[in-house]
This record gives sequence, structure tokens and C-alpha cells, in this order.
Amino acid sequence: MSYTEPDPTENPRHFGIEPDEPWPDDVPHGQDDSHWRYEGDPRGARRAELRIAFCWSLTLLACIGLTWAYVDGAQNQAEGALWAVAFLGLGVGFVLWARDMLPGNEVIASRGHHHVCPPGDRHAVVESLSRGVEPMARRPFLFKMLGAVGGVFGLAVLFPLASLGDRPHENLYHTKWGRGVRLTTEDGKPIRPGDLPPNGILTVFPNGDLEDALSPSLLINIGNAQFHGSPSTVGWNVGSLYAFSKICTHAGCPASLYNVQTHQLICPCHQSTFDVLEECKPVFGPAPRSLPQLPLAVDSEGYLVSQSDYHEAVGPGFWNRG
Repeated sequence: MSYTEPDPTENPRHFGIEPDEPWPDDVPHGQDDSHWRYEGDPRGARRAELRIAFCWSLTLLACIGLTWAYVDGAQNQAEGALWAVAFLGLGVGFVLWARDMLPGNEVIASRGHHHVCPPGDRHAVVESLSRGVEPMARRPFLFKMLGAVGGVFGLAVLFPLASLGDRPHENLYHTKWGRGVRLTTEDGKPIRPGDLPPNGILTVFPNGDLEDALSPSLLINIGNAQFHGSPSTVGWNVGSLYAFSKICTHAGCPASLYNVQTHQLICPCHQSTFDVLEECKPVFGPAPRSLPQLPLAVDSEGYLVSQSDYHEAVGPGFWNRG
């Protein structure tokens, strides 16, 4: 590589060259890495500034509209359109800022040396970054506008989070079953032990709470089959009647297809299969846990009731259950 003497009026550090180094012939003279589109044209700069402000004003108005839409319960289509306008205005504003307000011309720098960067090179990087920040710092109006947009945009983002509903806390661990709650059909009719024939199956609900999503259960009459339960579940049945949660422990589908020959419950969504005679433990498919068993009893009027709520959470795993 050949060298020529540097021009003393130029600042070679902008191009990775130390002031006391000779000028390499692969770096053109007269480059300006601080030039921006409207340099020396204050009217043009002002028009560019107003264009950016207009884009961000659209974002601001769209965010205000989103706030109103969530409070008023507007249609999803309207909310989606407002989100599109908000993101479009914000993005176009940043693109115009980068094009019109920041240095954007190409320059050629020296390849430098192939060892650890000297202090001059590191200083040149800092100077390059500062040349991108300075034009923005000269536009306090845009900074204020961006601050307002950021505040309202952040507020609008909170509304979709709030619309997810109340935090469940311990609700996922409990259903509407409890001590002395009668088992009823979907019509609200209470059930006696003799109402379900051998090998029969019936979806039951807690009396007065037909709409609770966690409570649907399956009452099964296993007939003359032998049930193999653990010592902790002894006394949870009424004769040959057993009850289990209807909610599959894989994805929450209703596990309600009963194979009388094998005494197995099958979930139609992903074919998880549960052995009723083995406390509904999974024997096939993706379900990771057994269907929880509901303790049964008979009240003074001869109707089936639950002894208590389920002793474990029903349905699929969640963040603090696994």
C-alpha cells in the first residue's frame, strides 16, 4: 500500500487514521461522514420534522382510540385496525427520522491494522456514534413528541393485558364440589345410586353450579369389575359407583368415551386413554397424570353427594403445578 500526505484541514480520525499517520491511498480525500440530508436547509429540516411529527400523531391518536375501544368493548376488527395504524405511524416516523435527520452518506474508512485497536480507533468509533446522536439532540420537539407517543402507546399496551382477566391465584386448585354437594344431571336433577345401571356412565355437575368449567365429572358404574385403588382412596366410592374428573390432564378436552369391555376412558382430542379400574391412570397417549377421583357418599335422602372437593387440581398442568 502506498501513502500520500494527509490534508491538514481534514480530521483523519473519522476514517480510522491517526493524525500523525500518512494518508493511505485507498481512502478518498474530502469525505464528510457528518453530512445529513437537510444540512444547510432549515426549511427542509422543518418540513421533515413535521412529517415525522404527523406520523407519530397518527400513532398517538390510534393509541387513544385503542384505549377507548378496550373500555367500550369495541369489535376486534376495530382494535386490530387501530393497532395497525399505531405501529405503522411509529415505524414510518422512525424511518423518516433515520433518512432525513441522521448522517446517511457512505464513506470509506481505512482497514487499519490487524492487531488490537489503538486508542485512536476506539475514539473514532465514539465520535461516529456521537454524530448519530447529535442531530437527534438538536430536535427537542421530536423528542417531546416521541415521549408523549411512548407514554400513550405503553398505556394502550396495558389494556390487552388487563383483558386477559383476573389472576387465578388458587382458583385452579378448587372446583365447586365440596362436602355434601349433590351430584346432578345437566338438567339439574339429583341422582340416586340406583339411577345408573352397571357399565353406565353419566356426566354430573355440582348442584347449582352447572356452568363451572372445572367441575364436570364422570359418574361410572363399573359393575362387577374389580377396582384397584390406593389406601388413601378407600371409601370414596358408593358400591360400584366411582366418579372422576371429565377434564383430560393433557389439553383439557372432555375425556368421555367409555370402552365398556376394557373399562377405559378415551379422550377424543389426542387419544389419551385412562384405565378406570386403576384409578384412571393414563395407559396410552400424551396425558401425563391420572384423572382426579371425586370422593362420593349418600346423603340422608338417598342422593349421591361429594364428600369433599377434589384432592388435587383437575385438568392440564399450569405454571406452578407442572
